[in-house]
Amino acid sequence: MASSISFRCNTVEETQNLGISIGKKLHSGDLVSLRGSLGAGKTIIAKGIALALEIEEAIVSPTFTLIQEYSGTLPLIHMDVYRIDGVEEFDGIGGEELLYQKGVTLIEWSEKIDEILPPHTIYVSIEIGLDQERIITIKGLEV
Repeated sequence: MASSISFRCNTVEETQNLGISIGKKLHSGDLVSLRGSLGAGKTIIAKGIALALEIEEAIVSPTFTLIQEYSGTLPLIHMDVYRIDGVEEFDGIGGEELLYQKGVTLIEWSEKIDEILPPHTIYVSIEIGLDQERIITIKGLEV
């Protein structure tokens, strides 16, 4: 089982900087599961990862479009499966094939498709602590 490490972030900047640190460690084929409640900071982490990949476009949560693709030093596929009802619906939009793309794949709300996530998935879980600090636990990647 992969080890995990936790970080405490008190500001949006600290959270984004942790995303940058994560992004600098990613390679083509990596899949990152971003987990946390609404407003926890999943998209802030995604923005940091995108900065590390030298993506110039603004990163927004793909809640309504489901999938956004960006070009940088590595391609980035950013998915949000909040509105997906499970694996069958995810398969219906061609989602499973996107789990094995070149570049980096980020999935917000991936809990909904846990059973099809590959073993090499990197898990980033965000909890909101006291005073709104973010407790971010990373499993499967040394940062």
